[in-house]
Amino acid sequence: MARDPKAEAALALHRFGFGPRAGSIAAIASDPRGALIGELDRPGAGRINDPDLLTSGEAARAAFNFRQERKARRLAERAEREAAKNAPPADAGKSGAPAPAEAMAQGATAAPAKPNPQPGVPQQLYLEEAKARIDAALGADLGFVERLVWFWSNHFCVSADKGPVRALCGAYEREAIRAHVLGRFADMLGAVESHPAMLIYLDNARSIGPDSIAGHNQHKGLNENLAREILELHTLGVRTVYTQTDVTNFAKVITGWSIIPPRRDAERGGEFTFNERMHEPGAQTVIGRAYPEGGIEQGRTVLADLARHPATARHIAGKLARAFVADAPPPALVDRLAKRFLDTDGNLKEVARTLVSAPEAWAAPRAKLKPPGTWFVAALRAIGITPPDIRPVVQAQNLLGEPLWRPPAPKGFSDDSAAWMDGISERVDVANQLAGRVAALVDPEAAIDTALGPLASAETRQTIARAASRPQALALLLMAPEFQRS
Repeated sequence: MARDPKAEAALALHRFGFGPRAGSIAAIASDPRGALIGELDRPGAGRINDPDLLTSGEAARAAFNFRQERKARRLAERAEREAAKNAPPADAGKSGAPAPAEAMAQGATAAPAKPNPQPGVPQQLYLEEAKARIDAALGADLGFVERLVWFWSNHFCVSADKGPVRALCGAYEREAIRAHVLGRFADMLGAVESHPAMLIYLDNARSIGPDSIAGHNQHKGLNENLAREILELHTLGVRTVYTQTDVTNFAKVITGWSIIPPRRDAERGGEFTFNERMHEPGAQTVIGRAYPEGGIEQGRTVLADLARHPATARHIAGKLARAFVADAPPPALVDRLAKRFLDTDGNLKEVARTLVSAPEAWAAPRAKLKPPGTWFVAALRAIGITPPDIRPVVQAQNLLGEPLWRPPAPKGFSDDSAAWMDGISERVDVANQLAGRVAALVDPEAAIDTALGPLASAETRQTIARAASRPQALALLLMAPEFQRS
């Protein structure tokens, strides 16, 4: 039996995008697959072109200068306190001291009111980037490319919880992920692993080859974190074709991939640099292939080979299918995506095109629970809210258990529905808050047609119709099984 075109359009928006906005189901009903593919072909798809957002180098320098100024203020305040403590009393040599009441009054008027604390520069940069990201998701017609950005940003995750990364995580996503989201996987991989945010997050910026010049002079050691996560999480997958020896050898290959210290260079501080003095000299063998000494090119060559490895294609295909389609994705879909990855030399636009063209991607039941961030953006789109202040959005994501750019570990947030089941009660709280704010402006029946259209079951429509109030009706819509799942 032929599928209802509006039902297929609604499925496209929920499974591959960020959910419908007013009129979007009808707008793509004639060709939902074509609409998704068309978004891939739009010039500049996935980019955020905001001249007010800083590059990662600019952000690193701004954060460094902020920390230095704050340190200088603390030292100055400490010196003032010490000077005041050691100074003779102001009334020394005068006859008589002020009465106790007078002294209290003087003290009361002398103490200045404390100013309201403002977020420091790293947090300001974090919030500005967060707003740009959420605005892009809310403003997208369908949101397929934005969903791809979110997927790859989670795959190659960094964490704002690691001090210096907070100021960089938004620039990292724009520079390393968005710039290559529809390009070649090898190019994205190279951009990610050489980005200052990743080098800081996984401790490679200070990794020193044991036999390097710096290693002999400083007696500091090799750090294997980045090498291990590249093999285990970013490319080949856990327990595939590599060994611990491969991890160690690869870690030696990428020694010297570091960052220019902002303290030493006011113009280029915080940017990537290859430090020859830290690099382990000599040839290295990684996964059965010998790589001759070649400085930075040695590491780039290893990354290029990892990007083309069949295990990488399989790993990426499985993650994409699981993130977009099903917790246990159809094997035929994974096979199809892996083959396309290999046949096109990791062309991510072609892999994405294959994903939305594959019949298995549309036939899978709508059983997958949306991750919190995806659900929250879908809720905002469904009821027509664009928050002017990003802070409540960030707070909501914290409450929902998927804090922005703060994954619990280098493997990122889970792609499986089971990981998010315990947070359903928090979604109820957020849904009630959203519904309460817009109830006077949004008609629940119209919202059902906007958000779900033909996907809404008769039971869901009846439940919403029987709600005791408009806020309750809207909250029930946002918590409906058809809205929660993709």
